[in-house]
Amino acid sequence: MVYRSPYEAYPFLCDADEDLRCDFELATDELASGAGLLCSQVTDQALAEELLWVCELIYHINPTLRTSLSVTEEETERLAAIVERLQAESAVHGFVLPCGCESACTAHLLRVKAKCLVRLLYRYMERGHEVSNRLLDLCNLLSGYFFLMALKLNTLEGVEEHSYQSRNYR
Repeated sequence: MVYRSPYEAYPFLCDADEDLRCDFELATDELASGAGLLCSQVTDQALAEELLWVCELIYHINPTLRTSLSVTEEETERLAAIVERLQAESAVHGFVLPCGCESACTAHLLRVKAKCLVRLLYRYMERGHEVSNRLLDLCNLLSGYFFLMALKLNTLEGVEEHSYQSRNYR
């Protein structure tokens, strides 16, 4: 029998290794916490408010595998529109090194964490569980959002991007 601490930080921490729901919940918690950190680094009020909305959206995604997806189609469309807006505002089209001002570096880390969510969802699906297409879309949109946010933040700070050309992928 596994010891259950009376001080347990989260009731699902002792879930079986093959049950990835708690891993997903911890990963979304980490992503939302990082979005909060990024929000504290952003001086532009409109972007900070947008980040707060994204942070809340991530927390709504958090219990999805254990309960249901409560993020609406309209919220998904809003996130997609924000990503589209940021893409249209960006002069960069291609790969860049994940560097720049502090807030952009934080956004790049969040981009990777969102990709890890997508990977975790595919592992969950490989174990025979259903995952809605919208949840996959949301997590992929979050990765794109944080990438484009990094570009935007570097632009606002006057930091030049360093393009990257892979030697392996052409």
